[in-house]
Amino acid sequence: MPVLYYFLIFIFSLAIGIFIGYIMRKHLAEKTITSAEVEASRIIENAKSEGEAQKKELILNAKEEIQKSKDDFDRESKDRRRELQNTEKRLISREESLDRKIDNLQKKEDKLSQRLKDAEDKNSSIDELIEKEKLKLEEISGLTREEAKNILIEDLDHEITQETAIRIRQMEDQIKESQDEKAREIISSAIQRLASDYVSETSVTVVDLPNDEMKGRIIGREGRNIRILESLTGVDLIIDDTPEAVVLSSFDPIRREIARIALTKLLQDGRIHPARIEEVVEKAKDEVDKVIAEAGNEAVLETGLHNISPELQKYIGRLKFRTSYGQNVLEHSIEVANLAGIMAEELGANVRVAKMGGLLHDIGKGIDREFEGTHIELGVNLAKKYKVGKDVIHCIEAHHNDVEPTTVEALLVQAADAISAARPGARRETLDSYIKRLEKLEEIANSFDGIEKSFAVQAGREVRILVKPDKVSDDEMTVMAHDIAKRIEDEMQYPGQIKVNLIKEVRRSHIAK
Repeated sequence: MPVLYYFLIFIFSLAIGIFIGYIMRKHLAEKTITSAEVEASRIIENAKSEGEAQKKELILNAKEEIQKSKDDFDRESKDRRRELQNTEKRLISREESLDRKIDNLQKKEDKLSQRLKDAEDKNSSIDELIEKEKLKLEEISGLTREEAKNILIEDLDHEITQETAIRIRQMEDQIKESQDEKAREIISSAIQRLASDYVSETSVTVVDLPNDEMKGRIIGREGRNIRILESLTGVDLIIDDTPEAVVLSSFDPIRREIARIALTKLLQDGRIHPARIEEVVEKAKDEVDKVIAEAGNEAVLETGLHNISPELQKYIGRLKFRTSYGQNVLEHSIEVANLAGIMAEELGANVRVAKMGGLLHDIGKGIDREFEGTHIELGVNLAKKYKVGKDVIHCIEAHHNDVEPTTVEALLVQAADAISAARPGARRETLDSYIKRLEKLEEIANSFDGIEKSFAVQAGREVRILVKPDKVSDDEMTVMAHDIAKRIEDEMQYPGQIKVNLIKEVRRSHIAK
């Protein structure tokens, strides 16, 4: 009973609590809703009032902008109107001025028309007077107008023709005289500015010895040293009674220079034997190559020409060791370049083309002993190989009239070449003929199969020929010597006798370990 009683009391209390809570929550909810509605109404009212204020402000701003734009427009319109009025006034003023000018021109035109009419009337009267005078002249002379006109024209033509011929002859004589004088002046000026001396080349070089005992060492045991030196250089060593001196004889200056340098080095070193000779000769060849390169570079600098290929400069340097009629070809080429350049400058021609053509006109002589063809053909081929200009190539091919010169520069190079060659003492034909004879000797020898090298020595009295031992037998050497001698007799003219000396050298070597 008590438990049930308490339980019921609990249930009842719980129900009363729930009801009271419901009533309170409902009251609170209604109160919250009421306050929210009031707040919402307040917010709406505030928003409406703010919106009205902003609307009024925007309307006021818009009215102010409109008024400002209107004022600006009115002000600009007034300015434009004022400017148009001013322009209109200026146009009206100009129009009035033009009207006045037109009136003045009209008055002047009327005056000119009246003058022209008066002039025409006077001309008519003058023409009538001239016709009357002509008729009187025809009556007096007994000639018609056409006959008198023809006579006058014939006399005038004759006088004009005679006067023209006299004037032309006078002008021709004057031009010729001035041209000759100008040419002499230019050439003499160029020669005076480049009056360089020439030293005639010879075919021998003398090497001084420290003492006569060195002659025996140069010759070597059974002459092996001198033989190897002569065979490697192609130079004839003349060891005679001349005290403390050895003479190197060869028509090729490059060979002589190589032999001179090699022999000088051997004398300084003191070691003279075949192996050492071969080594020194190779070094001497390298030194000569350097000298050739330096000579080419100096020639380019001396003539003021730049941008020339270094390889082409080497061919120019080879001319240092080349002579023509006893005249050094490099010095001759430099002089021709400078002469042509001076004359081109005086005449207003292309100075660079004239100088380049003068420097390269004999470039083929640097290789004419190694290749077939004239020095002009070889020079043109070299110039084309190293991309030299067409005008310069024309100077090279035309300097001996192989082709007709068509440019001023080619004619100047031709003239400069003749001036340089014609200087007294510049050339000696006998030396050039001698060198050509030695070159022909070597050319005949080299034309046979199995020939390794050939050298004209003993001042052309002997041609020394090295044969290839693996291609030419001993019996064939005898026949070859006879054939070479026969061709020399048939194709050449020479004083005395020429000895044909064939040499076959066989070497064997091994390294001792």
